[in-house]
Amino acid sequence: MSELRRPIESGVPDSTQFMHPTLVKNYGQWAWHDRPRPGVLRHVAESGETMYTIKAGTQRQMDVYTIRKLADIADEFCDGYVRFTIRSAVEFMTPVEANVQPLIDRLEAEGFPVGGTGNSVGFISHTQGWLHCDIPGTDASGVVKALMDQLVDEFKHEEMPNRVKITTSCCQINCGGQGDIAINVQHTKPPVINHELVAGVCERPAVIARCPVAAIRPALVNGKPSLEVDEKKCVCCGACYPPCPPMQINDPVNSKIAIWVGGKHSSTRSKPMFHKLVAAGIPNNAPRWPEAAEIVRNILGAYKADARAWERMGEWIERIGWPRFFELTGLPFTKYHVDNWRGGRANLNTSAHLHF
Repeated sequence: MSELRRPIESGVPDSTQFMHPTLVKNYGQWAWHDRPRPGVLRHVAESGETMYTIKAGTQRQMDVYTIRKLADIADEFCDGYVRFTIRSAVEFMTPVEANVQPLIDRLEAEGFPVGGTGNSVGFISHTQGWLHCDIPGTDASGVVKALMDQLVDEFKHEEMPNRVKITTSCCQINCGGQGDIAINVQHTKPPVINHELVAGVCERPAVIARCPVAAIRPALVNGKPSLEVDEKKCVCCGACYPPCPPMQINDPVNSKIAIWVGGKHSSTRSKPMFHKLVAAGIPNNAPRWPEAAEIVRNILGAYKADARAWERMGEWIERIGWPRFFELTGLPFTKYHVDNWRGGRANLNTSAHLHF
């Protein structure tokens, strides 16, 4: 191995120091790869050397004891090499075929399901939730755990028309992303302001500048400098809450869950596409979110039964049309589900102040 590149301000440390020696030796010289079974990838190099990657699911939020357990399993079967994916799955790498099945058996016995490859429901990407973040309206990681407990069979088997990527987000402004299915929080009421605290906690010009629709302005309340919200302009995004916690927008009743479908980042088979809203006002019902989980299961069931081979969720919907999608999934459709209906000009915010 060549000398490791020193970390610099504009880059990261050399990744080869964390790679299995077989990967480093055959870097850029892989001849072919396949999937012997769900959850297992096999890469064969031009030299004839083989590398097996075994993917397993985790419980989302990690504690030190779980990480130590995964490290012990890696020491036993994989020469200590293990990595985590962007969706919080864990991957073990070994060049020894005889280690593959014992590793799978050990992972399953310890509660880490093996799967997530090919045409399956991949592990759900999520934001930090109540445990790590200071502004969430829901616990995205908790939603993911509740969903994956019900979708684990779809994770362990490759029976979907194509890969299904699901994302979750705790709030409407910081995280989340396009996905075949996206589960996001939906604030439905403007923030409630504690005027006694604003002057001592908030930098008012910064809060005013943070609002994407110019709905916040300075105010004097009870002789103290504060802020006020023009509720006719407010889009309930929650952007004011991070720089000014006294502008509380989270609400146990009025903060809801919304579900979007059809998003896609890649340009494989078709161009990237934005996801669209299909369900709103779903109860933010911790700790198992049964209402949101039922809707996601219905959408997946309709997609699995009706989509053609290799169609992503958005491609399937474009082929059958939105009316047919709502019919197959049993979801109610209203004029507020689309942003191009005739009355949209009078109802959607079109201010030049809208900037994201």
